[in-house]
Amino acid sequence: MCLAIPALVTRLEGGKAQVDFGEGVLRDVNVSLVDAKVGDYVLVHAGYAIQTVDKEDALETLALWKEILAAEKDPGS
Repeated sequence: MCLAIPALVTRLEGGKAQVDFGEGVLRDVNVSLVDAKVGDYVLVHAGYAIQTVDKEDALETLALWKEILAAEKDPGS
């Protein structure tokens, strides 16, 4: 199974971008496959931004991931 996680583009430099996955998790990714701008949300897979997504969908997906990770930490909830 392949997963792509949404992230906010916070800085662009050439074909690279710094993205924010939320909760202060920042990573540098390759954005040569998409036409991303600072403030855009992108789907990231294996260090590459593979698609831009709208903010509403990105935030909904990030919220779901947060719920999943919280449930993993506390399986009794």
